[in-house]
Amino acid sequence: MWTDSRDLVGDVYKIMASCKDYGFRDQIQRAAISVMNNIAEGSEMSSDKAFIRYLKISKASCAEVRSMLYLCEDLNICDAVTSEQLRNKVMNIAGALFRLIEALNKKSNV
Repeated sequence: MWTDSRDLVGDVYKIMASCKDYGFRDQIQRAAISVMNNIAEGSEMSSDKAFIRYLKISKASCAEVRSMLYLCEDLNICDAVTSEQLRNKVMNIAGALFRLIEALNKKSNV
């Protein structure tokens, strides 16, 4: 999951390389980085509750990246195929985050 989010950051940076809208570029790049970094930060927390909090932030950042990828396509910064491929990648990461959150919640409730 962290590795996939690292790949996502690289993909986002590649498609944003020629984007002249610096505010847009910065926002989508920071959101992608947030996905990766919150997984890393949360994994170092001393409790499952704290880890879950970071995983939820990471999952929310997935939604932001996904939303911005639609705009990326609408603004002709990237093509529809690229946008869809990256949205699918983000959905897979978000799904993995959801499953981990659920597993940690079940573990904590036992």
